[in-house]
Amino acid sequence: MSDARKVAVIGAGPAGATAAYVLAKNGVEVDLYEASEHMGGMARSMELWGQLVDIGPHRFFSTDPRVNALWLEVIGTDYVMVDRLTRILFRNKFFRYPIKADDALRNLGIREGLRCLGSYLGRRPGARSEEHDTFESWVVSRFGRRLYQHFFKTYTEKLWGIPAADLDSEFAAQRIRGLSLWEVAKGALSGNSRQRHRTLVDQFAYPHEGTGQVYQRMRTSIEDHGGRVHLSTPVRSVTTSGDLVTGLRLADRDVAYDQVVSSMPLTILMDRLSGVPQDVAAAVRSLRFRNTLIVYLLVDAEDVFPDNWIYIHSNELRTGRITNFRNWAPTLTRGRKETILALEYWCFDQDDCWHWDEARQTELAKKEIVMTGLVGAGQVIDAKVVRVPRCYPVYRRGYRADLQKVVDFLQRYSGLQVIGRYGSFKYNNQDHSILMGMLAAENIIAGADVHDLWSINSDYEYQESSLITETGLVLNSR
Repeated sequence: MSDARKVAVIGAGPAGATAAYVLAKNGVEVDLYEASEHMGGMARSMELWGQLVDIGPHRFFSTDPRVNALWLEVIGTDYVMVDRLTRILFRNKFFRYPIKADDALRNLGIREGLRCLGSYLGRRPGARSEEHDTFESWVVSRFGRRLYQHFFKTYTEKLWGIPAADLDSEFAAQRIRGLSLWEVAKGALSGNSRQRHRTLVDQFAYPHEGTGQVYQRMRTSIEDHGGRVHLSTPVRSVTTSGDLVTGLRLADRDVAYDQVVSSMPLTILMDRLSGVPQDVAAAVRSLRFRNTLIVYLLVDAEDVFPDNWIYIHSNELRTGRITNFRNWAPTLTRGRKETILALEYWCFDQDDCWHWDEARQTELAKKEIVMTGLVGAGQVIDAKVVRVPRCYPVYRRGYRADLQKVVDFLQRYSGLQVIGRYGSFKYNNQDHSILMGMLAAENIIAGADVHDLWSINSDYEYQESSLITETGLVLNSR
């Protein structure tokens, strides 16, 4: 058992909730602090119009036996296996994703299909790696320029708010590493979903009561094991003495802790630490997060479209993704006939849309859902806007050098670990944030940094492989 007598965890998203859950289970005195009134962070669920929805589409999928075992430990048998169906809306046509050759040719036309093939064959896959240091060059080298422009450029620039030529190739390497037009074709021909790239998995596990059910149950377990969960309790700063972390500063008091695990946004943590050198402070200012505006629409129809979500690649629409929660788990609807759709819009703090009132944002979403042809005029009967700040760490070109300055500065502190998408400025999947929380807790329990948390992100290679199925955990041999 660790010498740490008292531990604070900041943030109740997947990473923070998991860290507190594992610590409490192992007898460590732990306090979990969350600025909002909810567990789960971006992976939370909420009740809306008598149904359950998530904060955007957050599927859980992992091949790590540790992560899958913990997830099943928490959720038990209260989940279903969801058959994934996603499509791309482009030029007023729907393309299957992952791309199917016959579907793509039918929608693009033979002439454009041949042009895409010629563009792919004429690419430069063997160019030096430094020539593929942007998202654009990385994808073009694997798909050709025409397919890149059709199926990657518009959506990517909507999401990140910067030209794809200014986005670091690490985003592509993490999210679609090992994927190319050839790999897509092989996956489509083989029909073997277990051999497909993780981006293209055909099925995933999903809790009956939404993805946030996992983190609500973690809260119950934390409290049952003597831990304390403080919702609606923002942390002002981490207090230090020299290079030693001493605790937290809350709105009304300071609280002493032996160890602190932080999943609060890295930029906010750094702004609230004292003694930050000017060059490190400048590096922090260069790191930006992207915000999400989600407009939920209540539609007077049951069968709107069959997809879990649709990617919107059309330039004339500002929304980037539309989720249909009716197609996740049947228990979410609670027997109601209406359908809830979620339209996502991405922006920076300074963008006008981030400051629009709810009526203006709602009118845009209503107009755009009709423009897609998915919903008829007059079918939307209610709407609600949810703002989620600092969702996505922006991997602008060259950001890694600035992030490394921050990492080097933080590593001087004893008793501090940063985890999660927000805390480590890594575009984690849900499972990688859970893994970071587990390993941070294990470091504390072991009394030593036996795990390098900075090496955990969405291109992390697992040493073993497993899958969650409808009957539980299945281990696979490599």
